[in-house]
Formats: sequence, structure tokens, C-alpha cells
Amino acid sequence: MQRIFGAKKPKDPPPSVSDASDRINKRGETVDDKIKRLDAELARYKEQIKKTRPGPAQEAVKARAMRVLKQKRMYEGQRDMLYNQTFNLDQVSFAAEGIKDAQQTMSALKAANEDLKGMMKTVKIQEIDNLQDDMMDLMDMSNEIQETLGRSYSVPDDIDEDDLMGELDALELDMESESQGVPSYLQSEPDVEEELNLPQAPTGSAAMPGRANVQSEDELGLPSVPRASLRS
Repeated sequence: MQRIFGAKKPKDPPPSVSDASDRINKRGETVDDKIKRLDAELARYKEQIKKTRPGPAQEAVKARAMRVLKQKRMYEGQRDMLYNQTFNLDQVSFAAEGIKDAQQTMSALKAANEDLKGMMKTVKIQEIDNLQDDMMDLMDMSNEIQETLGRSYSVPDDIDEDDLMGELDALELDMESESQGVPSYLQSEPDVEEELNLPQAPTGSAAMPGRANVQSEDELGLPSVPRASLRS
């Protein structure tokens, strides 16, 4: 049968969006080259129009320039159409790439979900709670062991804390007194003299009662020697 009717030719695969976009871009580049050549020709005709005098020669140059300008406008319309087609193809390509990215993301999420499910099967919350309780018990036991090993053997248990605080206050007072330069045992209480009402000690310059003649003193505070004894 294939020899009589012939076999069907395999159909070529439809062009992809990327292939169509590349083909249109090449056509656009060709149109751009044509527009550039027409621009150069128009510039040459403009120079000729400036140099020629008004008349039939100038009108002929203007007619050629008008024909080139019409061709340029036609090619510019084709270029704009090709640019629009390229833009539409780019939009389709972006949409297709976005869908592919979404598919890959979904596949990755499904694989990660399966992995998490497999890992969660090996982890049990009750085992974690039991482990935490065991760790807390071990820490408490460790603290008790440390306190027991750090207990002092020389300190008796029947010491009164009030007595210790009193000794500490007295020690602080002694330290303050020594910092001022006078020991605490040499300092007198301010209220002792007022309670006893003791008289003040006499000074060296005061005169003794019952003595009429008081010997004068020298510069050092000693009794001065009479002049008559010095002469003798």
C-alpha cells in the first residue's frame, strides 16, 4: 500500500516562540538597513536642492526626494509592525517561562514536602519531652553534687547571723577610724565629758592663787633669771 499510495511525510514540528522571534528580529534588522540607506539618499537630495536654483532641475530633484521619502515611510510602517509582533512574542515567551518556573517550583515543593514527611516520621514530640525532662533532672543532680562538694568543714552550723553582722559593723567602724588617722580605742566619746562635768586643766600662763610676785617667763615659757643674779 505504501508503494502504491506512498507514505505520509512526517510533519515538521511547529516553530517555537524563540524561533519566530529571531526570524522577525532579522527581518526588522533588514528593514532598518534599508531605512538608513534611504536617509542617506534623502540627505544627498537635500544638498542638491539647496545648491540648485529654482526651476525644472530643482523640481526633478524634489520629485526624486519625494519618492525616496515615500519608500522610507513604507519601510518605517513595516518596521513598526515587526516591532509589535516581536513585542507580542516576547510577552508569550515571558508567560511560557513563568509557567515553566511555576512548574519547577511546584515540583521542588512536592519533593521537599515528601522529605519533610519522611523526617517527621522519625521525630516524636513525646520523645523530645522525655529527653528534656531527663536533661533537667541531670542538671538538678549536677547542682546538688556541686553544692555538696563545695560545703565548708570548718564553719560551725550554730553561728548566729546577728552576731556576725555586729562584728562586721564594728570592723567597718574601725576601718573608717584608721582611715582618718586616729585609732578607735583612742577616740573619746563626745558625751563622756558632758556627763562627768570635769574642770578643764590649767594652762601654763595662769597665776597660782596666794602668790603676789609671779616670775616672768622667757620666750621658751621657762622662768626668767633675775638680773641681779646675773650681775653677781
